[in-house]
Amino acid sequence: MTIVALSGSLRAKSFNTMLLHAAAEVAPLDVATIAGIPLYDGDVEAAGMPAPVAALKDRIAAAKGLLLVTPEYNGSLPGVFKNAIDWLSRPSTDIRRVFGGLAVGVIGATPGPGGTALSQAAWMLVLRRLDTIPFFGASLQVSSAGKVFDDGGALVDAEVKGRLGKYMHAFLAFVDRHGR
Repeated sequence: MTIVALSGSLRAKSFNTMLLHAAAEVAPLDVATIAGIPLYDGDVEAAGMPAPVAALKDRIAAAKGLLLVTPEYNGSLPGVFKNAIDWLSRPSTDIRRVFGGLAVGVIGATPGPGGTALSQAAWMLVLRRLDTIPFFGASLQVSSAGKVFDDGGALVDAEVKGRLGKYMHAFLAFVDRHGR
């Protein structure tokens, strides 16, 4: 069972990339990246799908599940992450191949108190539009992220580790039952 996992941040010391790597220690994830995906431009699309987009589309199309690890910017989803998903949905005739019936989980970390709740809620509108099967059986919203990771990026907070383990266990079971 393949689950592709994406961090919605390009920062080298991103809390969400740290959370993604912590999740990959708990569950077998195919860790991918949105790095190298250009800003969406219909003229670029008309000239040919950029290689990083085509490669990521194929990985997701072959997967049974997708884990989005999302930051929260200004109370919503991050532009760079939304841009990547927009590219992956192009052309629109590919939406079914790439996303249709795909089990999707969304988790996130933020240095603030909200734990990415607003960003995760905003993703639900996008995921429904793409004909995915969102996972609602558990949630993971990590607040005060600067206190739960060490300087090397390792998740060191026992309570958050436990919550991550429970989330991933439930998400894996969901993907096994409901993913394509």
